[in-house]
Amino acid sequence: VQLQASGGGLVQAGGSLSLSCAASGNLFSINVMDWYRQAPGKQRELVAAITSGGTTNYGDSVKGRFTISRDNAKNTVYLQMNSLKPDDTAVYYCRAEVTATPSSRQHDYWGQGTLVTVSS
Repeated sequence: VQLQASGGGLVQAGGSLSLSCAASGNLFSINVMDWYRQAPGKQRELVAAITSGGTTNYGDSVKGRFTISRDNAKNTVYLQMNSLKPDDTAVYYCRAEVTATPSSRQHDYWGQGTLVTVSS
């Protein structure tokens, strides 16, 4: 199982960016898919999560600005980030709870991270 994240970059404060993360490999089922971020010198924190049924959860600092969505047919999770602030600068990681085969247990898999830089 692999997660490939893309879409990071440099944007001015107030701007928007969209991230995507596609899962590939043996994917019998995917439960929760989510985005975390880690800024320099800080702990990794949850940005947003979405279940296979579409239930979402957001970190307090991004509520009302970020939107998480997923396409189950494409095994892909998206993060639309609006009204970006310099404090949103971080490496963003996607994660997925994957059951690879009908007889295997669920495991967590992480993408490689994509850098988002918001300039003031």
